[in-house]
This record gives sequence, C-alpha cells and structure tokens, in this order.
Amino acid sequence: MTSTDLSEKFGPIRKGLLEFAVLRVIAGEKLYVAEMLQRLAGTEFATQEGTLYPLLSRMRREQLVDYEWQESEAGPPRKYYRLTDPGRRALEELQGYWNHLNDTLTRLGH
Repeated sequence: MTSTDLSEKFGPIRKGLLEFAVLRVIAGEKLYVAEMLQRLAGTEFATQEGTLYPLLSRMRREQLVDYEWQESEAGPPRKYYRLTDPGRRALEELQGYWNHLNDTLTRLGH
C-alpha cells in the first residue's frame, strides 16, 4: 500500500484521535489556535482552522478546555486555550486507554 492509500484507510482513526492530540498539545501551556495548528502541522494530525475551531467549541461545551482573551502585540486580542481539570482527567483517561490498546495490539502480534 502507498502512503496515500494508508492515509485514506486510517483517516477515520486519525480524525477520532484528533481530540486526544489537541488535549496533549495544550496540556502543558495555554495556546492560541495558530500555535496549535503549527504544532500539529507536519504530523499525522495536521488540520485546518475549519476543523479545529468546531472541535474546540465542542470541547469547551464539554468543559474540557476553556479560554481567555489576551492582548497581542501583533494585532487583535487572541483566545488562549487551556485544559480544565475535567480536561486533564479526560487526557489521563485517553492516555490510559491508548496505552491499553497499544499493549493489546502488541500482545496480539506475539
């Protein structure tokens, strides 16, 4: 299979893992959307604003993330997103589940 074929085949998995990737990206510090996009660029989770903003809005409704406006020297104020306590717990749960899946797949291969 070519990398294009694999990208198409595993696209739904990547899409499902995007929330996990975003939680990991903002786990350590407050970031605005352009910074998140930059960190995701060049990875399997590279995405666009049109995908990221709706995801962040849903995650905010679910109280996983919150944001605050901060003045910017380079233009208008920016929304800086951060994890909430429930977001940190969700990240820990997702990380645990990911580790469990990885262990299971490793055992199945032996």
